Amino acid sequence: MQPQHPIDAMSTFLNGFHMYADDMGRQVEASHFCIHLRHDLHQCVIFDRNASDARLIGIEYIVSRERFRELPEDEKRLWHSHHYEVKSGSLVAPGIPERAEHAYVSDLVTTYGKTFHSWQYDRDDFPYGVPQLMMGFTADGQADDTMIEQRDRRLGVSTSHKREYRADIPMPDVEPGANAWESGRSVQTRLDEVDFRR
Repeated sequence: MQPQHPIDAMSTFLNGFHMYADDMGRQVEASHFCIHLRHDLHQCVIFDRNASDARLIGIEYIVSRERFRELPEDEKRLWHSHHYEVKSGSLVAPGIPERAEHAYVSDLVTTYGKTFHSWQYDRDDFPYGVPQLMMGFTADGQADDTMIEQRDRRLGVSTSHKREYRADIPMPDVEPGANAWESGRSVQTRLDEVDFRR
């Protein structure tokens, strides 16, 4: 009875993994439902899984390499690259033909994401606290293998096969300023008390 235009426009389902920007040991699966809003901007809502009772855990904005280059330096610290997620096969679009998925991720490999999770579902079954900045993995050995294997079994995908199938996708250079945590320092959100302005 009610038009749900933003929901209807979410034409892409992506599944991948995030880590908290200040703690690689806290890793979670993330099911993204995305709208290609403009040629250089996607917007996604993120759930813990693709199910009718899934928990809404966050959001992600995805921009082109060109748009990322234009961001202020402080803003870039909030963004992560997608080069490894695509090339490793850990970012998947379940249920679509492999060739179509390959074409889609070939475009995503040079993009950058800014992600906040508002539900720390790895700790609580309730959305306590302030939204947390999340990051993506950038190299082998960072993501928990068991987490990936469980996801692959549940969704009927193979991360290792996708890695092989995507070998022809060129590995882009990562733009300076992204993946700030790799420097050994990171940023994270917190709750501060401030004076109220009238």
